[in-house]
Amino acid sequence: MGEPDQHDLREALKTVAVALKHTGRPFALIGGYGVWARGGPEPNHDADFLIAKEDAAAVAQSLADQGLQVVQPPEDWLFKVFVDDALVDIIFRPAGSFADHSVVERATPLRVLSIEMPVMPATDLLVHRLNALTEHYCDFAVHIPVARALREQVDWDVVRRDTASNDFATALLFLLERLDIVEPSAGSGVVGRVTRLGPSPASA
Repeated sequence: MGEPDQHDLREALKTVAVALKHTGRPFALIGGYGVWARGGPEPNHDADFLIAKEDAAAVAQSLADQGLQVVQPPEDWLFKVFVDDALVDIIFRPAGSFADHSVVERATPLRVLSIEMPVMPATDLLVHRLNALTEHYCDFAVHIPVARALREQVDWDVVRRDTASNDFATALLFLLERLDIVEPSAGSGVVGRVTRLGPSPASA
């Protein structure tokens, strides 16, 4: 398979969104394209949709019955749909916990690439991204532009609460506060960007 371009990814997203509508099961656009739909940078790798765990088998069968190529990888928290060379992940365990209908149905409808589809709220999108941080995947540079683009849509107190057990998420939130992207939480002790007076050590 070749490497999909942006056009291929967008077409795959639309194709799978329409097919998911036909399943009659709740779903939500998440991941990089969920962020993009809410004003963030556009991804260049794949698209992600969220469904409830209890719907996974029925949704996979329905998508296959509609002629899509459905692949079950070794992981037990998603399956993959290929539209030509473009990949769409159908996820039912975002960042460690299985999703049920109450989680998926928090999504709100937005028009994405001329198709109305449910998109997860910005707060949930940030929680998913931060809880996915580990010592093996901890590139803060990827997440800072997303936080900056979505910051006014995010309930940062909820993000702090729902990522409190992830030390890498806590570190990123601290950095976002120091960069004045996010308002410090009460009692955090963060006073914002440090202003250095006089010559820097490098020029002394």
